[in-house]
This record gives sequence, C-alpha cells and structure tokens, in this order.
Amino acid sequence: MPVESPVRTGYRITAQCAISAAMDAFLFAFAAVLVVSLGGRDQLLVARLAERLGPSGGLLAVGALASILSALAMAAAGLALALVLPPAAADMLVAFALLIAAAELAWPRSARLPAEPTASLFATLIVLLARQLGDAARFMVFAFAAWGSVWLAAGGGALGGVAALATGAMAGGEIARWPLRAIRLTIAAVLAIAGIFAALSVRGIV
Repeated sequence: MPVESPVRTGYRITAQCAISAAMDAFLFAFAAVLVVSLGGRDQLLVARLAERLGPSGGLLAVGALASILSALAMAAAGLALALVLPPAAADMLVAFALLIAAAELAWPRSARLPAEPTASLFATLIVLLARQLGDAARFMVFAFAAWGSVWLAAGGGALGGVAALATGAMAGGEIARWPLRAIRLTIAAVLAIAGIFAALSVRGIV
C-alpha cells in the first residue's frame, strides 16, 4: 500500500482547514444578517407590499438585488477603511460597527407596517436600498469585511438579506404580530456586549 507524502498530507489538511474556516465565516455572516434583519425597515416594507399586492417573483427579485447591492457596498466600505488603517485601528473599527448596529437595533421604532409602498418595482428597489444602507444588518457586513473576510461577508450578508426579505414576504401582515421590539432589543444587547468586548480587547484590557 503506497504511503502518502507528509508534505502532500499537510497541504490537504491545510486546504481542508481553509475551506472549513471559509464556510464557517460565510455561514456566520449569513446567520448574523438574517437575525439582525428581523423587524428591519426593509423587511417590514416587503411584508407590507406582499400583504397588499401578494408575494411575487418580481418583488423577491428586487429584494434580492437590493440585498446584493447593499451588502457589496458595505463590504467594500469596510475593506477600504481596513486597508488604510493600522491593524489596531481596524479592530477598533469593528467594535464601533458592532456598537452602531446595536444602537440602530435599540432605536425606538413603530412596529406597524409602512403604509406608503408603491407597486413600482424600480421605486421599491430604490426605497429598499435607502433603508438597507447603514442599517444594523449592513453594519454587520461592514464589520465582517473590516475584519478581513470581505467576499465572505458580502456573500453571506447578501444571502442573509435575501432570506430576511423572503421571510417578510411570506409573513405579510402577520409579521406585525411578532414580538419584534423584544427580539431587536435582545439582539442589540448581544451586539453591544460584543462591541464592548472587542473594544476592550483592542485596548488590551481583556
């Protein structure tokens, strides 16, 4: 029975570890954006449109396009700042991004579905982009990208955003009955703790 070269074995193990780490980062970005998007303004808008007009392929396609564009934009912003900042400042940037996301989640907002949606898919795309850029979920993409997982952050974040909007479309008006405020406050607390811990780690306190 032939014996495999130790060098080849090492390369195979290294490749398997790299693939596993990449999948973990992608799935973590996906799950984080999906969870943080619960009760977001973009999800509520899609829920209202689905309630008024019925879920459609066009609405889901527009939601997917908006999620992809906003995730790419925030990932690019995170990468751009990480490239010009020293490592310690880039790590502190991640902490700030987590704290900003926590503040956005905790900000008081009516759980009522918006009443202004239009049937125009192009107008819906513009409104969704405006609501997604800078929201808590996209700040998670920004943080992941600043941490170094740019394409994984963009891909996982885009897919998580699409899943969140699809959930809103399927829920329709029922989403207004969900305990969204309690969910968002709980997630905000988790992100705030993570942001404070990350900031203290950068300062060498913990």
